[in-house]
This record gives sequence, structure tokens and C-alpha cells, in this order.
Amino acid sequence: MAFLSSLDISGSALTAQRLRMDVVAENVANISTTRTAEGEPYRRRYVVFQQRESASFTDALNNSIAGVAGSGVRVTEIGEDQAELKLEYNPSHPDANEYGYVEMPNVELAREMVDMMSATRSYEANVTVLNSTKSMAMSALEIGRS
Repeated sequence: MAFLSSLDISGSALTAQRLRMDVVAENVANISTTRTAEGEPYRRRYVVFQQRESASFTDALNNSIAGVAGSGVRVTEIGEDQAELKLEYNPSHPDANEYGYVEMPNVELAREMVDMMSATRSYEANVTVLNSTKSMAMSALEIGRS
């Protein structure tokens, strides 16, 4: 049943994009965090996706026979951006160095908003695929009743 595979693929994409949106929200929430539990400024995080492989040779063979490319997506890592931290002059800040500069997180609001829009659009596209698949399945059932 190929339509069940497409539901599984879209479901995995929904889960992955939801995690991506959560990570972006965390980045935006910590845009001014100059001291984490480790004592350093917050560093931007990002999500790495990878094609989800079939569990067994039989699954891979069935997917290829059914014409299904791949088996969805999975998150392999939530990485930490090692780009340079921003320096901001604020001598009254408790985390300022001897020259009055504070190391600020390497989070850029514009970039995070673009990532959030991209994740949202991907999520919406996969919801559309799920709804279309459901509609086709319902239509097939109606044909069978006639």
C-alpha cells in the first residue's frame, strides 16, 4: 500500500520540521543571553536532516517496487554554530570585559525569521500532502462502495 508509505514519509517530515521550528524559537528566545550554564554566551543552534533509511533489505525492496523514493527524513544532529560571537560595547553590563565589550550570541533575527518561514512552509506543504493522500484514500473507498 503505497499511500501508507506516503503518510509515513510526510509524518516524518512534519516531525522534523516541528523540531526545526522549536530550535529556531529557542534561538530567538536566547538572542540576548550572554551567559549560559557553561558560562559562555548562547550559540545559535541548527538542525541537520538526513534521509531515513529503510530498516531492512525487504523494506527497501518493497519501497522500490512500490515506487517510493526513500523512507522520509530524520534529524541526525542539532548542531551548534561556531561562527564568531558579536562584540557589543556596554561597559555597565555585568559580563563586560575590561574594555567594556560584551560577547553577544551569534544569533541574527533576520536569519532566524527566514529559517522559521522556511520550516513553516515545509510543514504546511507536508500537511497538504497528508490531506491529499487522505482525500484520495477516501475517494478510493467511495469507488469501492459503488
